[in-house]
Amino acid sequence: MGLTKGAAVRHARGMAWTVERLDPDRSRRRLQLLAELASVKSVRDRERPRRLRGDRLRELIATRRRLAS
Repeated sequence: MGLTKGAAVRHARGMAWTVERLDPDRSRRRLQLLAELASVKSVRDRERPRRLRGDRLRELIATRRRLAS
């Protein structure tokens, strides 16, 4: 069975799961990517209510225009 670095390995005797260590550069890049994703998600979560209010307001304006004409 061929295994790649970082793959989970299941031992036949003890049936325990272990994870091989990632090389330092790969680990650093992974941590940096996860930090960037968390940052983007927090910005998106902050912007969501503002966007929803804007969408709701545009929908109300469109409804008033339909009713007025």
